[in-house]
Amino acid sequence: MELKNIFRVSLVAAAVSLTACGGDINITPTVNDNSTSTVDNSVGDNSPTYNGGANPADNNPCASYGELQGTFDGTDCMYDTVFASKNIEITENVTFAKLENDGVHVFDGALQIGQDCKTTTGCTVDSNGPVMTVQAGATLAFKSGEAILRIARGAKINAIGTFDDPITFTSAKAFDRLNVEGTLPLYADWGGIIINGFGVTDQCTPTERTDGTCNAESEGILSHFGGDNNADSSGTLRYAKIYYAGSGPRVGGEGDDLNSLTLNAVGSNSEFSFIHIHQGFDDGVEIFGGAADLYNIVVTDTQDDSFDLDAGWQGNASHLFVMHGSVTLDDGSVVYMGNNGFETDGLKGDAADDPRSDVPKISNVTVITHDQNSVRDEDPSQAFKFDDRINTAYHNVLMVKEQTANGTECIEFKTDGEKEADKISFAGSTMACIAEFKGDATFSADAPAALVATAKTDWFDNGGLNVRLGTASDVLAADGFSTNTASTNLAASSADADASYIGAVSDQDTDSNWYKWVQMAVTAAKAD
Repeated sequence: MELKNIFRVSLVAAAVSLTACGGDINITPTVNDNSTSTVDNSVGDNSPTYNGGANPADNNPCASYGELQGTFDGTDCMYDTVFASKNIEITENVTFAKLENDGVHVFDGALQIGQDCKTTTGCTVDSNGPVMTVQAGATLAFKSGEAILRIARGAKINAIGTFDDPITFTSAKAFDRLNVEGTLPLYADWGGIIINGFGVTDQCTPTERTDGTCNAESEGILSHFGGDNNADSSGTLRYAKIYYAGSGPRVGGEGDDLNSLTLNAVGSNSEFSFIHIHQGFDDGVEIFGGAADLYNIVVTDTQDDSFDLDAGWQGNASHLFVMHGSVTLDDGSVVYMGNNGFETDGLKGDAADDPRSDVPKISNVTVITHDQNSVRDEDPSQAFKFDDRINTAYHNVLMVKEQTANGTECIEFKTDGEKEADKISFAGSTMACIAEFKGDATFSADAPAALVATAKTDWFDNGGLNVRLGTASDVLAADGFSTNTASTNLAASSADADASYIGAVSDQDTDSNWYKWVQMAVTAAKAD
């Protein structure tokens, strides 16, 4: 249906002043009535109330802070650039409720929670900043590629859905009544979620970390992150969907992109679990340092990497499911999605600033690739790419590639990825790929001495702990995504894995929320 009776947020004879580090931003709201109301304003009790458009005020379910409140049209809550934008940082707690009748919270611009602060400019980060609460079942939709959701250092997001009532962050084009252009929702429709924390990143020196002068710059849209607290909490994101996000490249050129979910030096007391990321422009989840853990995450049809781990990340992860696929565009053409299931970059800064003390453990992973190149940059669909001295221990991983007519493989080592290849290991893992390694069959002189000239197949085999099949075989169950646990071609489980089955999902676990979460995600991706 068409949106009617939309009164934009207004304040009469008032001004809102936001003081941010590096200068003052003064905003003077004005009355902008685009209403098509037929209410007779001359009749006392029928007069509209300019509290964000609700009439009466008590019936407005839209979020508010200070004297500002979203506009309620009877179904959706609308937030214009007086309420939230790239020039406004909300410094009070704000709550987005589940709206009745499938209503949506709709944003014209960016939603920024907490003040960004570059501490070397004289400002101080508020370690007890505002909390953004999103109630189970709420949907937030964004209209612009510039519209990000950014959580500053010291602020928190508590977006806690349930299996039956998940939270959704998506494009406004996903709703017919909000889709002015009439085009399909698509990657890069909005900017995605950026969360900045006080964790450790190699983008700062040890002295900067301890002195409070660590101000690493985020990619895509400038903000600052980092510190010396890997146990920091930036809140909780649980049972949430992030669709059609990401954008780029930005002003920094290739690589300066917006991801669906960016975790910048986010600490281990944050929670990220039961998330489905779909059809993002750049990476599904990109992590720069910190020690945030990931559990029960699905990434489908994102253009670049599903998981990009960088800048000295020291967290752990378990039950990660990746599926590369295709997207049908408005003109009916089909484009392919997905570069790497994992692009793992150990370091982003100088090796002398390497904060890593432990090797991250990633357990129970499934990566289903295809044999095409991604529409983003024509790079091939692969399961893993290792770069920049990455160190990781993988347990009970399942990689699948059914075809290779176009010359795609499952694993690629970049030159810098070989340099500490002795600190990359697989156990209990099965490579069901018709083509296995990209490039040279053996490690180069850049690898540790013990691996130079060693066959990469021998490295992966790890003394018989893993299995290479040279074919997709029968490793997937009939549903196409869970592991066929009856297969005799699978590796024996690693004793250090979080679950005893190989891969992210077991075909014997069909009653669990995790199996059903993946099933719903795969079904949604294939229908898109």
